[in-house]
Amino acid sequence: MVEWLSFSTGARPVPRPVATPLVWATASVGALLTVAVLNTLVGPGRPSLALTGLSLLAALLGLRAHFAAAPGTAVLCWLFLNGFAVPPLGTLTWTGHRDMFWLTCLLAAALLGTTLARLHHAHAAYRRVAVPEADRDPGGL
Repeated sequence: MVEWLSFSTGARPVPRPVATPLVWATASVGALLTVAVLNTLVGPGRPSLALTGLSLLAALLGLRAHFAAAPGTAVLCWLFLNGFAVPPLGTLTWTGHRDMFWLTCLLAAALLGTTLARLHHAHAAYRRVAVPEADRDPGGL
C-alpha cells in the first residue's frame, strides 16, 4: 500500500551556526557586561561567581556557534575573567593551575553548548524524516 504524505509545511532546515567573528564579538561584549554587572552587584574579587556567569555565557553562545568558535570564545571570556574579576583589576596574570582550570571550564562550557545544539538539531531532523511507529507495516512488507 502506498501512502502519500503531504510536505506542504515543508521541511525546516537545520539552523545554520552564526559566523565565528560575530560569536567572538558577542562573547567580548557579553563577558564585559557580565563581569561589570557582577563587580557592581557583589564587588570584585569573586572569581568563582564570575567563572560561573562566564561559563553560562560561553554555553549560551555555543548553542548558535560552530565548534571552531569554542576556543576563541573561551579565551575571550578568560581575558575578562582574569583582567577584571580578579584583583588587581586591569592586570592580566597567569597563575598556572588556576588559569588552566578556568580556561578548561570555559572551553568545556562552549563545547557543551555547541554539542547540545547539534544533538538537538540532529534529533529534530531525524524525527521529521523518520516514519512514525504507527505507520510501519508490522508484516515487514
